[in-house]
Order: sequence, then C-alpha cells, then structure tokens
Amino acid sequence: MKKILLTILAVAVLLISGLAGYTKIALPNVGAAPEINVERTPERVARGEYLANNVAVCMDCHSSRDWNYFAGPPIPGTLGKGGERFDQMFGFPGVYYSKNITPAGISKWTDGELFRLITTGVKKDGSAIFPVMPFPYYARMDEEDIKSIIAYIRTLPTIENQVAASKSDFPMNFIINTIPKKATPGKKPDPAETVKYGEYLTNAAACMECHTPVNNGQVIPDLAFSGGREFPFPSGDIVRSRNITPDQETGIGDMSRPAFVNLFKQKKAAARKPAEPGLNTMMPWSMYAGMSDRDLGAIYDYLMSVKPISNRVVTFQPHK
Repeated sequence: MKKILLTILAVAVLLISGLAGYTKIALPNVGAAPEINVERTPERVARGEYLANNVAVCMDCHSSRDWNYFAGPPIPGTLGKGGERFDQMFGFPGVYYSKNITPAGISKWTDGELFRLITTGVKKDGSAIFPVMPFPYYARMDEEDIKSIIAYIRTLPTIENQVAASKSDFPMNFIINTIPKKATPGKKPDPAETVKYGEYLTNAAACMECHTPVNNGQVIPDLAFSGGREFPFPSGDIVRSRNITPDQETGIGDMSRPAFVNLFKQKKAAARKPAEPGLNTMMPWSMYAGMSDRDLGAIYDYLMSVKPISNRVVTFQPHK
C-alpha cells in the first residue's frame, strides 16, 4: 500500500511539474508580433491622443495622479512616465508597475510589438503582463484605433524614469501565462448608430471592468455594470463603483441623456479643486470628461440598452 501511495504521489508531482513547466515555457501562445509600421499622420496622432487621454485613458495609469485634488487628475509633466504601483492593497495578486511609455521606455519596441502588447498582453520578450492594463477589452477595438494610440505615444516627450519590475505572487506567477489570448479586433461602428457606437466606446473605456462586481478578481458577467466593486485608498477610505445599469431605483434609469453628459463636465470642474477631506474617487473624471458630447451621449444610449439590475451601492465609505 505504501509503495502504491508513493507511486501515486510521484506521478502527481510529475504531472504538476509538467503543467507548471508548460505554462512557463509554452505559454502564452498568441503568435508573433505583426510586422507593421505605423505611419504617424496628423490624423492618427490626434485620434490617438483623444483615445489615450479620454477613452481608453492609457495616461490614467501611465502618469502620476495628484490625489490632493478630486479624482486624482494627472500631474503635468508626468504624461507616460509610468511607475504607478498596483499591489495587494488593491486586491491584485502581486505587485505591478505601469511602464514608461515615453520614448525613454519604448524606443526599442517595434510598432508590431506594441500592437501585440496592447491587444494581447504579451511583452517584447514573449512573457505575459497581468491585466491591470485591460488588454482583453483593447483586443476588441478597431485595429486603426490601436495604431492611432501607438502613433500618439510615439510623440510623447521623453521622460527618463526607471520603473521597477512587476512580480506576481504564487500561483499567479504561473496562471498569468494562461491569460493572454489572440486578439479579436472589431470594427468601429458608424457614430450614427449610437447604441452600437456607444457599446464600442464602453468597451474601449473598459467601463465594465470597474462597474461590475468581482469574484476572485474576475468580473461577474451576469452582474455587468451593476456597480459595487471596491477600490481602497491608502487612507483606509473605500470607494465603490456606481450602478450604471438603467435600473430606475438604484442605477441611472432616471437620468436623462443631457444630465449624463453634463455630469462628466461637472466632475471635470471638480477635479480642478482640492479634494474634500474624506471624499475622493478613483474614477478619472477629468480624463473621461474630455470625450465629446456625441461620444458620451452614445455611451449613455448603450447603457440604457443593457439589462437593468437592482443593486443599491454605498459609493463612499470613510475610514473609521
């Protein structure tokens, strides 16, 4: 009996070792970086600036934010320098740093390598990044929009800033390689089709990621946009995302389209003022508020089309 148990244990160890080796060596498997050369036309750079600062908000994580002000607007002169820390305090399975995406950090990357990173989460050396950057959402964007973002970040002023390496805790250090999948690019709808266009923008902005409850770090699709995800501040305060489904009682069902658009403009103005003691938010209002009224209105139209979910959220809980 003892010999049988030892044999079973040995086989189990071999299987686990083989699986671990496979995830470390054979994965991720998303294919080689495409061979592309993104032409930096004025139109592309302008579109990329709009997307990176106001829709996909790349600059939210890849710059420094001033938490002395409401909603932590980006600090001038830090655009793209990286170095922001995302760790266990925020519920992440490791310590992750946003990378320097100014020319000081990406000058040795090809356009194809940047495209693969943004859409699949696979780095220049073939290893995976943790989806703090919501690449599963970017993977569904129009290829031209991704190229526009690349064109724009190539024009950022150079900022020398050495960023520490990210590190996943066990077992995420193995699981991380199973996350990247091949990109499934979509097509940007005609803005006149406001619901479809709003859905496209909502995906690009990864609204679902923050406005959906999670289980073990994974959003719960059946509760999409119903809010309640927690984001702790170093002070101990907790902010929770709002229910943005069209539920009349607990969501935004009683909010008009103009009121929805105007809310962003009001919050942008608030972001120019010092934060009130004990009241702040992770939501980068000042960045999203840079979207055009047309685009914000399209997002509203799409949100009004999703399933209403009753979920009353206490959006701010001060530290006791």
